[in-house]
Amino acid sequence: MQDLIEGQGADLAFEQRDDVGLTECRAMAEGKTGALLGCSCALGALLAGGTADQVDHLRRFGEALGLAFQLVDDLLGIWGDPAATGKPVFSDLRNRKKSLPVVAALTSGTPEGQELAGLYAAPDEPAGADLARAAQLVDRAGGRQWARTEAAALLDRARSHLHAAVPDARAAADLETLAVLLADRDR
Repeated sequence: MQDLIEGQGADLAFEQRDDVGLTECRAMAEGKTGALLGCSCALGALLAGGTADQVDHLRRFGEALGLAFQLVDDLLGIWGDPAATGKPVFSDLRNRKKSLPVVAALTSGTPEGQELAGLYAAPDEPAGADLARAAQLVDRAGGRQWARTEAAALLDRARSHLHAAVPDARAAADLETLAVLLADRDR
């Protein structure tokens, strides 16, 4: 629970900072979403009578899945279809949210990352063309592809921990279906 609270606090604090690094942004997401899903999966394993090894693997399954979910959620906050997500287009960019793809772009060392930093530091709230340009810059600086690649790797890691836990075949199939739905979604 402490990790969850610290992760959420860091997420809010990042909105006021210009110097957020990728390592601390990832740690924030691990603490926020990773901790929530990890704890949920570990508790489920405990309640089902799992061994210490099974509980540990299912906790790690949830942590990896939670971070993959957060990466996909961050992508949807920039490029998601508002009709599917229920969020206004570019909502995270409008709020200057330091999401994982944005921080990956900001720390990329590319001209696009530097231009994005300028847009994020501007005194006026970004709107219209600035938001579209910010999304384009995140993409061109590699933030979008980095997030997709990381989410896919985390889904693989989650599956590995799930299979190492060797839960009931039906439960494993249900959890794997859930993992794919959470980590490869459009809403």
